Amino acid sequence: MAYYRYSNSSYYRPSFFGGLKFFPPVIKWLLISNVGVFLFEALFGVLRLHGTPLSGAVLSSFPLYPLGDGFQIWQLFTYMFMHGGFMHLFLNMFALWMFGMQLENDWGSRKFFFYYMLCGIGAGLSNLLIGPLFGPAGPTVGASGAIYGVLLAFGMVYPDQPIFIYFLLPIRARYFVLIYIGIEIYAGVTGSADGVAHFAHLGGAAVGFIYLMIDQRRIPFQGILEKTRNRFVRSGYVNQYSKNEHARVSDAQYFDIHDDEERVDQARIDEILDKISQNGYQSLTEQEKKILFEASKKLN
Repeated sequence: MAYYRYSNSSYYRPSFFGGLKFFPPVIKWLLISNVGVFLFEALFGVLRLHGTPLSGAVLSSFPLYPLGDGFQIWQLFTYMFMHGGFMHLFLNMFALWMFGMQLENDWGSRKFFFYYMLCGIGAGLSNLLIGPLFGPAGPTVGASGAIYGVLLAFGMVYPDQPIFIYFLLPIRARYFVLIYIGIEIYAGVTGSADGVAHFAHLGGAAVGFIYLMIDQRRIPFQGILEKTRNRFVRSGYVNQYSKNEHARVSDAQYFDIHDDEERVDQARIDEILDKISQNGYQSLTEQEKKILFEASKKLN
């Protein structure tokens, strides 16, 4: 049960999707930034200087170019926010919202943002280093690599959750992800000339898989990698989010608070709610859960 600050003195409990925030902060700003960049590209496509479209300056600097053919280090970041057309943008952003919303609500915004960017950069590196071995290389744009990382995480964290293909045919998330990954492997290895960066997709999923294996402590020798991850996600929280659904439900225990010394003021409630917004409900200690539950009873 999650509560969010509505004003200086009142709170609300979201009703969408059983208490999930409909547009959590990172999802919201990724949607805004990707749409904004798309509109920016369109504006520069219209403007001209001495008869030359200004879009050329954008297209020569920010897509991900092959090594030795215009590559710059910042392109590993900027290519994720560029798209080749409206449908490319729409499908990526819809998938980001559809599969990323629940992850960000459970993980917290900081961890989700780190994971998304890590998958996107990993996808770019995969496209640079492995893609040219199986086909011609060219400039790459789009958030698809990072989205495939999000898709893989959804399938691993919520393997039995149904996904409705074409909004009609239900399939479990784990099988949905396996089918998509299988299609990408086949298309990438056979050198499909469809203009799609298949190894960027596979790279994003592979990096996401490694991250989740580390997060769930399923591989050895992870201490060095965890130190790097914990620079961005506080270590007290990172290993609490990727367990199965039963674990997430079982530790959400509530108790009544009767002792006067355990009563807290509004500032303490604000701190707890801010912590939920930044790191997810599972980051709370048992004491903080008790305090929040007692406050919710007073509001009701």
